[in-house]
Amino acid sequence: MDEAAIRTVAARPNADSLVKPGELVDLVEVTPLTLNDRRIYNQLLENAWDAIDKPVTHLIAKSMLRGSHNSNDRIGDSLERLMSAIVKVAVVRDGEPAIERVQLLGGNLESVRADGMLEYEIPARLRRIIGNSQVFARLQREVMFALSSKYALTLYEMVQKRGNLRWKASERFTLESLRGIMGVPRGKLTSWSNLKLRAIDPAVAEVNALSGFMVEIEPIKTGRAVTHVELRWWRKDGDATGAADRALQFSRIGRKARAEGQVETIVAAGQSAPSAPQLRARPAWLEARGPALQTATYETARLRHPGYDIYFVEGEWRNWAAGKEAPQDPDRAFLAFFRRYAEGNPL
Repeated sequence: MDEAAIRTVAARPNADSLVKPGELVDLVEVTPLTLNDRRIYNQLLENAWDAIDKPVTHLIAKSMLRGSHNSNDRIGDSLERLMSAIVKVAVVRDGEPAIERVQLLGGNLESVRADGMLEYEIPARLRRIIGNSQVFARLQREVMFALSSKYALTLYEMVQKRGNLRWKASERFTLESLRGIMGVPRGKLTSWSNLKLRAIDPAVAEVNALSGFMVEIEPIKTGRAVTHVELRWWRKDGDATGAADRALQFSRIGRKARAEGQVETIVAAGQSAPSAPQLRARPAWLEARGPALQTATYETARLRHPGYDIYFVEGEWRNWAAGKEAPQDPDRAFLAFFRRYAEGNPL
């Protein structure tokens, strides 16, 4: 039976994958969420799945939500953003299309102990949406945790929702609806060129490298302006699927660069090439935008701020610095900017 014909709450998570209702894939964020917020929310949905449409309290160990971090601070921050997040969900009521605005997470109780538990509730309106859902995305855990940006994770979810449709391999979106689904904050990446360069192209490259599908997003113009895009997808053949599996085995450091084909091996003077090469990848468009940074600076940034797209932040730094006096020490200036950026844009 086609998975899309199964009632969503009847679908079962397994050791390798979890289930996400289609309505929660194509939702529009009124309140922006981070990559970490989205991952934690998917885990909360999975943990509650056996009674997801019932008015009960769910229980999960905080250690399950921490990932590779030792601190619970990020869990609390994410829970608060999820509680305050308002999203718009496309639904059908009495045979008519409608927009329903709901909260993603209800009240919760967090133990202060580092190894404690979290009690939480799914809001009533959201339970009804999930209970009525008949379309869902099956998300591979390994891919979900490998993707390095919320744009890539959202695009992956969009394709996983649509990938098993028999008679459909493309879908058209208005540019504004795609921005909303991908969670682009208001006032950010306002031009098509910036949206494509900073969000769409990196997301497509990661999904193509790590998932079981190939994806394209093509612009559609009305007059001279891009007003719509067409999302296309197709399942990989055996060789491409094997390449995606191998990509998931690589270290996260440099994985995004490998997806975009921007990898080079760094060999220190007097040393032979290592068996597992260090990776330094710097997009070509940054080369002509000011002083070059040392390789050690990128490695320092990776260690201090794991999970961030270093070259995106470098682009933000260079945009901010444009027109200002050149720094005496560009490497220190970049690291200082990165610290402020990470404080203002937590994952």
